[in-house]
Amino acid sequence: MQLIWLRSDLRIDDNTALSAACTQGPTVAVWLISARQWLNHDDAPCKVDFWLRNLAALKERLAALNIPLLVRQADTWDQAPAVLLKISQEHQVQALHLNEEYGVNESSRDQAVEQVLNSAGIAVHRHFDQLLFKPGSILTRSGGYFQVFTQFRKVCYERLHLGLPNLQPAIAAQSPLSIGSDAVPSRVAGFEPPPTSLRALWPAGEAQAHERLARFVDEAAEDYQLQRDFPAIAGTSQLSPYLAAGVISPRQCLLRALAYNQGEFDSGNSGLVTWINELLWRDFYKHILNGYPRVSRHRAFRQETEALPWRHAPEDLKAWQEGRTGIPIIDAAMRQLLATGWMHNRLRMVVAMFLTKNLLIDWREGERFFMRHLIDGDLAANNGGWQWSASTGTDAAPYFRIFNPISQSQRFDSKGRFIKQWIPELDWADEKNIHSPTPSGGLFANNDYPPPIVDLGSSRQRALSAFKNLSTRQFQGADVDE
Repeated sequence: MQLIWLRSDLRIDDNTALSAACTQGPTVAVWLISARQWLNHDDAPCKVDFWLRNLAALKERLAALNIPLLVRQADTWDQAPAVLLKISQEHQVQALHLNEEYGVNESSRDQAVEQVLNSAGIAVHRHFDQLLFKPGSILTRSGGYFQVFTQFRKVCYERLHLGLPNLQPAIAAQSPLSIGSDAVPSRVAGFEPPPTSLRALWPAGEAQAHERLARFVDEAAEDYQLQRDFPAIAGTSQLSPYLAAGVISPRQCLLRALAYNQGEFDSGNSGLVTWINELLWRDFYKHILNGYPRVSRHRAFRQETEALPWRHAPEDLKAWQEGRTGIPIIDAAMRQLLATGWMHNRLRMVVAMFLTKNLLIDWREGERFFMRHLIDGDLAANNGGWQWSASTGTDAAPYFRIFNPISQSQRFDSKGRFIKQWIPELDWADEKNIHSPTPSGGLFANNDYPPPIVDLGSSRQRALSAFKNLSTRQFQGADVDE
């Protein structure tokens, strides 16, 4: 008997561990509910709900293949070895198959599972599945991990020219087993189910993910480079929740894009090339997570930035979290996050820079809040994005590059369509003054919308001074305001 341990790989098609298990013999699948661990990792209730809904959809597809699904409790990951050992002994399992995950806690968990099962004579097979390139396979000439994305991407392109990744063959149904499947719970204690309106935005199942991919490639990818920065336009794929949960694989995404672009990944349609780069960014941050374990421990990649004098400003933090900073584009973005479990990528950068630079609040506060609300929450991508914006991370924005949220709003939401969608109390404002938090902009005339909690000019100078005064300075460059 073979056991496939499902984690962030909730799909049948192109699932490396599942394919390997099924080729070795009769297979049973298991999913572990680890509520306390998920709480410790700040996983969002909407993300846990998304997992459960996709697990239920996956159970139906597994049933069609006669693969039973077991659902067991392992409240924290240190309980996983004992739970998996018990299942293995109950069902005479010869080998456990799992797709590799990255991060300090994930690696420790899998090592402990392997040690316990091996001691009992049960093989553990780890499979590379989650990325396009295995961490440790894309290295500098000196053998280190790349810290700059453009250099990382160049080597990835060289590898892709040598050969593209292959999809796993389709899985055939196995003979029925005398093992019953467990029920998939509709909720997990500690994670309040999201409203129906949020669930409707993110339907579960592989078919839904592939439909979304096909629609994006056929209808929006060609203009992706031009439209991806405009939050009022549906110009992005919105596949990130499905990739984070493994409902679709990056290989499936890459090969679909290449098929549309005549096999080109660094030429041809600029929109598709840009989108393929986003898949490589996803790889890049996972490689950083694997190569520099400190980022898994909430430490800054640029260690000298640990000395930054972050402000303890709970009221400012709360205003940012609740979308009432008095800066319309910031508040609209935060309200989108709270209502949908997702935020447009351009706005993720804008709100992150506002928190870390204008409010000078520790990036870890923002990282934690995002994880607690994002349906696509992913440690590597979320940490990488926050540290990029805070100028504490690898390949980060130079500290002197501070997005001006008003300029960003005027540039990427010129008519205020996105702002008005999420801040109805500003529905009366015209295109000229809807972006401005100043009295001359007219927004204070409406008592339902708050005045700005910070002056953008003076707070920007405060951030510049804080970075310049670091005892160990590695930042250089001109003063830039975008």
